[in-house]
Amino acid sequence: MDMPRPDPIVLSRKAELFARLLTVLPQDAVIEDEMETRAYECDALTAYKCPPLLAVLPRSTAEVSDVLRICYDMNVPVVPRGSGTSLAGGALPTADCVILGVARMNDVLETDYTNRVIRVQSGRTNLSVSGAVAEEDFFYAPDPSSQLACAIAGNIAMNSGGAHCLKYGVTTNNLLGVTMVMMDGEIVEVGGAHLDSGGLDLLGIICGSEGQLGVVTEATLRILHKPEGARPVLVGFDSNEVAGACVSDIIQAGVLPVAIEFMDRRVIEVVENYAHAGYPLCEAVLIIEVEGSEAEIDAQLALIREIAERHNPIEFREAKDADEASRIWLGRKSAFGAMGQINDYMCLDGTIPVSSLPMVLRRIGELSKEYGLDVGNVFHAGDGNMHPLILFDANKDGDLELCEAMGAEILKLCVEAGGCLTGEHGVGIEKRDLMGYQYKPADLDAQMAVKDIFDPKWLLNPAKVFPLDVSDAKRSAQIAAE
Repeated sequence: MDMPRPDPIVLSRKAELFARLLTVLPQDAVIEDEMETRAYECDALTAYKCPPLLAVLPRSTAEVSDVLRICYDMNVPVVPRGSGTSLAGGALPTADCVILGVARMNDVLETDYTNRVIRVQSGRTNLSVSGAVAEEDFFYAPDPSSQLACAIAGNIAMNSGGAHCLKYGVTTNNLLGVTMVMMDGEIVEVGGAHLDSGGLDLLGIICGSEGQLGVVTEATLRILHKPEGARPVLVGFDSNEVAGACVSDIIQAGVLPVAIEFMDRRVIEVVENYAHAGYPLCEAVLIIEVEGSEAEIDAQLALIREIAERHNPIEFREAKDADEASRIWLGRKSAFGAMGQINDYMCLDGTIPVSSLPMVLRRIGELSKEYGLDVGNVFHAGDGNMHPLILFDANKDGDLELCEAMGAEILKLCVEAGGCLTGEHGVGIEKRDLMGYQYKPADLDAQMAVKDIFDPKWLLNPAKVFPLDVSDAKRSAQIAAE
């Protein structure tokens, strides 16, 4: 994937940019040394790297505004960065850009338990939002697998979900308002501590916009009371397709578990060797969790057991206590780290209708044989958010390209099945060249027209989401017009 070449004019003005940034930020917040900027050369899509021109670490909305105003005046592109956990290259720099990291902006600004909201700076990590309200028996629902490290800023940029999104929704369903800084430094407030805002749904545009429209510095989030109780079950099957059919039947029956997670044999074997969670060595495992009062839990699990029995499970294990519940979840929460110990892998992110799970899983197996690359499937089955892990050897010539080609076929399969290219990881650079497969030219034009309004110079997060030639041309035309 080609990245824009550095603008010689910008490179020659690096010293001026550095000096101007030091007028609005303390010296330790502006990183200019080439070796130090390499810490920001990639995100979690580590196959692609590019050191930025500079990196800045502001601590407030006002400082972000000052930085953007300077970059706007000098026509310097800016790549916003949360914690750098993006798996789609969403925070990959260009050689002529400033990385704007919000990691130091991690304060809780306001907590209102009566109205069930919390306002935080956007660099705060996902899990620490729940941690801030845990003593009052509240929690923040979206729970990406990287929740220990990922920032609210990135969650908003990619509209992140997590294991429990089946019941509670993804970030957009739990986001009430933002403070956002436009590329020219203007500070805007969108939404707030209330259920819905009047007028245009600007919050719906901002959430999932991948840093294309502005830099979110503060977020007002919905917090919820913890449920009375929760109980997971582990169900083992002798085929992926049968497990997928069971998921489809549960959803069609009108049952709403808080989570339905899927793992196939490849992943089960790896996590067992890594975490020793006690999973059965079968072809597929479902982890299904329900919550509520004891009576509600018992009633839901009775129906789930009845549905599962129609598919002849090899095991149906219901957690009897907190320790057993923790062990059921242990393997799932360890899956990505465990897989990383045995191989390089690319983690995909596509969505499909739940009814298409059996067909899509079967076809992924066929593609694995066709390309000669192993695949591990671990994903949020309840809402059809697929996360196939394609295993490859980064040190073997051609393996990365083969992996990307296979990944493209899987994502196209998701679209063909009635789904879309991404569920929660975003488009970034990973799926940029596939956007034309899902969207018609008129659809892309409409999306880019929104970008034109918010960021007319096309300086925010360049080379992402939209075709590279279009974004380069937009930016060049705006600079030439000045």
